[in-house]
Amino acid sequence: MSEIQPFQVMEIWNRAKALEAQGKHIVQMQIGEPDFTAPDPVIAACVDALKQNPIHYTSALGMPLLRSAISSHYRDRYQLDVPASRIAVTAGASGALLIAAGVLVNPGDEILMPDPAYPCNRHFVRFFEGQVKNIPVGPETQYQLTRELIEANWTEKTRGVLIASPSNPTGTMIPAHEMRAIVEVVQARGGVTIVDEIYQGLTYASGFASALAWSDRVFVVNSFSKYFSMTGWRLGWLVMPEECVREVEAFAQNAFICPSAPAQYAGLAAFGAETTRILEQRRAEFQRRRDFLLPALRDLGFSIPVTPEGAFYIYAGIERFARDSGRFAFDLLEEAGVAITPGKDFGANQAERYVRFAYTRSLSDLQEGVRRLGNFLHK
Repeated sequence: MSEIQPFQVMEIWNRAKALEAQGKHIVQMQIGEPDFTAPDPVIAACVDALKQNPIHYTSALGMPLLRSAISSHYRDRYQLDVPASRIAVTAGASGALLIAAGVLVNPGDEILMPDPAYPCNRHFVRFFEGQVKNIPVGPETQYQLTRELIEANWTEKTRGVLIASPSNPTGTMIPAHEMRAIVEVVQARGGVTIVDEIYQGLTYASGFASALAWSDRVFVVNSFSKYFSMTGWRLGWLVMPEECVREVEAFAQNAFICPSAPAQYAGLAAFGAETTRILEQRRAEFQRRRDFLLPALRDLGFSIPVTPEGAFYIYAGIERFARDSGRFAFDLLEEAGVAITPGKDFGANQAERYVRFAYTRSLSDLQEGVRRLGNFLHK
């Protein structure tokens, strides 16, 4: 547990809440949680299920109807054939990542990951006595791993790679040709590829390339939290190779019994036409926010060499203003009432030089945040 570090952003969050309790208005750009609630059809489906259906345990792999709905979603939206038999509904994407790590990682196994990356990912590997090899990445590779980086860092202890596209904290994506190259080189070396695709759907420029397009041997994690605006419902899914279904089921049975039954009934409505219409309007709103915040931060002097193409984050360099992202974030909160995330949460690769902005609040809030940022930096 000494190696499992708490999120520094939660200290920012707690302090922001304390300041709000004192009557101060805080512009919150630190948490990766959409300000939108679950769409009305999703909420209605959950309420109807609670009234009409007995709520009991479901299969550890999830309700067959929901697994089929996810399979249809891949077919209808991404033209991918992903059988329902290879899909496990999980207790959020975190549950899916925990299951994948538990099934795949043995003590001493090495997993390659980019640095910066979502902090929990390295901890999931550590839970099972594996070791993460953090590979520094920068704007020259879109802050992502490449085939060349994987080949250069692969050792006899390497079990596989864990990557994310779109990524947290950078919002960058792995291009289709590079995703294919990564899947092929890992498979050729007898390793496993785990891909975090929880921001699938929240992309703003080039088309999304799922790792599932290149192989049925990959493990893909997804979630209802981000695109579907269902944070707090704790519902996600894991796509796995057919031969791993039994092991995944056994792990899920022991770790979770099953995902939340009410949330699964709600999830059935997440793929409906009316819900999709609402979600696409929200995606357009996130793009509008990005298109405001990105140039505004650049004009203030933050270095952002790569335009984020997905998720709802901007990873910004503060080298013109400070040498310590943690101190910078706390000072900004106390003096200007703007909450952001220090880069130290996402790894060790020049983390003191970066902060993350989440554009998960209204455009008017973002505009106020930029105004306060400008005053803070001028002082």
